[in-house]
Amino acid sequence: MRLNFVRPMEPELVDAPPAGEGWSHEIKFDGYRTQLIKDADGIRLYTKSGIDWTAKYKPIAAEAAKLKADRFVIDGEMIITNDQGLSDFHALRSAITRRPQDLYLVAFDLLHLNGHDLRGMALKDRREILQAMIPAGGRIQFSEALPGTGDAVYHLACEANLEGIVSKRLDSVYRSGPTTTWRKIKCFEEKDMDIIGVQREAGKPAMVLMADHGRYMGGAFVTFKAEKRQALWDRVQGKVGAPPPKGLKKQKAERLQPGLSGKVRFLKGEEQLRHAMLKDFWED
Repeated sequence: MRLNFVRPMEPELVDAPPAGEGWSHEIKFDGYRTQLIKDADGIRLYTKSGIDWTAKYKPIAAEAAKLKADRFVIDGEMIITNDQGLSDFHALRSAITRRPQDLYLVAFDLLHLNGHDLRGMALKDRREILQAMIPAGGRIQFSEALPGTGDAVYHLACEANLEGIVSKRLDSVYRSGPTTTWRKIKCFEEKDMDIIGVQREAGKPAMVLMADHGRYMGGAFVTFKAEKRQALWDRVQGKVGAPPPKGLKKQKAERLQPGLSGKVRFLKGEEQLRHAMLKDFWED
């Protein structure tokens, strides 16, 4: 019997790691969610949306064939690492076509094994079986849970310049689609960008619109105290009136002439600014 692709379980994005016992905490790897299947028809590797990418991942498929089980479905993340040993999302696409032998599959869950559907088992038990299946030192690696409280693990991950962590209830069963029993908590980074507009509407928090080397990145909340906020608006006043930048949809915003910059804090690993806050500003 052929094993079918299983729609992945998707963690909820939250601001802080869960407190208390009953959770495991893993590194959030910055790559492509990948499902590895082995059955009588051989090895197959699928993208998050169920597209067969086995041909792109031939070295991983060859290694998967050696795992000591006849049939399985493994959930994981396909990554490439940089010089510091950190997963590098931006290098991944070219690595798939130019150096697939350098890819790693980080395996974190086991959904089927030798004819048994394991999705109704507790996460803790599924991962114990998975860990025993994966030999050390290969291109398929087991995603180790990190010891300590969620807060401590999150702090260490951000200090190490990782993208974040994923916290999972140890007793959680595997259910396709969004879930609250798995939670991803991303780290923040800070960067200097150009302030190209402001959005001030009654009853709504004020925002500045940011661009990075001419590319519109999104909005950042202004949370300064009264005196610093007024200083920002004074600087803004002399620069109002400019054409909208590339990528900025029409919205209730005052466009600014060049010359105002700011330091913005935002979630790592996102195309646009998310959960962003203006930390400081200056005139160039």
